[in-house]
Amino acid sequence: MQEINFTTQDILQKEFKEKRMGTAYDPTDVDSFLDLVIKDYETFNREISQLRAENEQLSGKVDDLTRQVSARQSVQSNTETSTSQANNSVTNMDILKRLSNLERHVFGSQLDSGNSANNQQGQDTFNTGSQSGWND
Repeated sequence: MQEINFTTQDILQKEFKEKRMGTAYDPTDVDSFLDLVIKDYETFNREISQLRAENEQLSGKVDDLTRQVSARQSVQSNTETSTSQANNSVTNMDILKRLSNLERHVFGSQLDSGNSANNQQGQDTFNTGSQSGWND
C-alpha cells in the first residue's frame, strides 16, 4: 500500500505564503477547500479502520470454516471407508445367498437325492464295516 503523504493535521496546519507580485490565491477559498479535503481524509480514515476490522473478523471466520471443512472431510472419508467395507460384506453375503438359491433351483432334486444317497452309502459302509469285525 502506498504511504499517505499528509494527515488531517498536516493539511489543517499548512500555511501558504502570499505572493506579493501578481494575483494571489484568496486565503478563505484555500481554507474552505482544505476543510473539505480534511473531511474527506477523516471519512477515508474511518472507512479504512472499519474495513480493516471487518477484514480481520472475516479472516478469522475463514480460518474457522477451513478447520471445520477439513475436520468434516476427514470424518466423511472415514465414514465412506467403513460404509464401503460394510457394503462389500453385504454384497458378498448377498451373492452367496443368491448363488445358493440358484443352485437349489437348478440342481435342487439332484442335490437332495445326491446328499441322501451319499449319506445312505456312508451309513451302509459304516454298518458293513462294523459287521465285518472292525470293532473286535
